[in-house]
Amino acid sequence: MTGISSASGGGGPRASGRARVCLAGSGGGHVRQLVDLEPAVEGHDHFFVTEDSGFTRDLASRARVRFVSHVALGQGRLGSPLRMIVSAARNFFQSAGVILAERPNVVITTGAGSVYFTVLWARLFGARIILIESFARFESPSRFARLAAPLAHRKVLQSPGLAGVWPDAPVFDPMRVLDTPPPPKKSLLFATVGATLPFDRLIQAVARLKAEGAIAEEVILQTGVGGLRPPGLETHETLPFKRMQAILRDADIVVCHGGTGSLITALREGCRVVAMPRRFEDGDHYDDHQGEITRAFAERGLIAVAQSDDDLAGAIAAVRARPPVMATSEPTELIAYLRGVLAEGR
Repeated sequence: MTGISSASGGGGPRASGRARVCLAGSGGGHVRQLVDLEPAVEGHDHFFVTEDSGFTRDLASRARVRFVSHVALGQGRLGSPLRMIVSAARNFFQSAGVILAERPNVVITTGAGSVYFTVLWARLFGARIILIESFARFESPSRFARLAAPLAHRKVLQSPGLAGVWPDAPVFDPMRVLDTPPPPKKSLLFATVGATLPFDRLIQAVARLKAEGAIAEEVILQTGVGGLRPPGLETHETLPFKRMQAILRDADIVVCHGGTGSLITALREGCRVVAMPRRFEDGDHYDDHQGEITRAFAERGLIAVAQSDDDLAGAIAAVRARPPVMATSEPTELIAYLRGVLAEGR
């Protein structure tokens, strides 16, 4: 899916005193972070550049969204270098078209690969680039951040553990544990693999435990496009975000991959969360950064982690035996910072 979905029209001249802001982030947790930061661009013309997913299609119903093709360097690592090259070429020209049509003078980006060319073209056409290292990085910078840093006018970190990487960059840790009591739940386990890639290893593990009687709860599976769909269970390749939120409000237990978007969305709804991080060695993902994410969340007492299929039953039992924790990302300080940066350009 490419082109524009619009709730408020396309490009055109900027109103006096208003910036035209491009919010650029790949599908999943990257673009969800940008939605949380959207209050920072109130009063400015703004649009999103991202990939097509259930979440971003919902976003396009209320905001201007430009879709570009998925591309990641890791596609080559997983044995699909030709697909990576073709996707990158398509994305290169799509991104050029977006920037030529929209002419943003500011780009705020959380990465990753699918928006690199958007950032590059915008910089070539004179836009200010604000690079926010993804909340998904706690121990080392992402490949996107390393590649995009030379293009950035401002860099921002969201983990104190990365402060030494960019010494001049401000650090805003958005994670907050909530005192709100968890809402009442149904006997429901929801397994979700996120917006970008299937994760058959997780789906198989949940289906096996259900068949063996280790999961007594009703089970709903979101499998990803082309993912495994076990018979006898309710399965969906993708779900509209509002439908997913409704399921999460009911679900007592969530089993998900290690993406920040899935983790935070479940924790906001008071679910007991078990994460199974995708692993490069198993062909689940382009790298092992989800292991870094899940370690950080587990160290804060927010989730249980199943490193392998065999660990899953024990992790589910562990979260059943303890009270649920509600948490969210609260980027108030970062929003104030971005408002100040945008005001400087007026």
